[in-house]
Amino acid sequence: MSVKDKFIKLISSFFYLGYSPVIPGTVGAFGGLLIYFLVKSNTYLYALILILIGVAGFLITGRAEDLFGEIDCSKIVIDEVAGILVALFLVPPQPPFIVLGFILFRGFDAVKPFPFDRLQKLPGATGIMLDDLGAGLYTNLILQITRILLGL
Repeated sequence: MSVKDKFIKLISSFFYLGYSPVIPGTVGAFGGLLIYFLVKSNTYLYALILILIGVAGFLITGRAEDLFGEIDCSKIVIDEVAGILVALFLVPPQPPFIVLGFILFRGFDAVKPFPFDRLQKLPGATGIMLDDLGAGLYTNLILQITRILLGL
């Protein structure tokens, strides 16, 4: 296996978190939470990291799928990392919002509400990334509405 292929596996599995034998998507989302806690106080850095992870996901997950030999392989969790970062972007960094955001994100990621259930069926990186970004978007919208209703 080439160095490039090893790098693709490293990044797509988010530093091998995707190799977790139990709930690798949730473990990957926890990896995203680690990034969140490191950058949450700097909106510009947060946005930059989110964009970089998202672009990396779109660039490598299609090839990672080929390397792992499985469509939307569970070892690929960079999509969950990007999704949880979208879910918590510009949300108050308070424990109730973070916990609710994590639970909603994982729920939407599992259920795949319309239209993301259809987007997941798109081939390669597009299908892998869009359903999780959509789950993150739905989560963020609910959290933003909650924030507004609470007057925060």
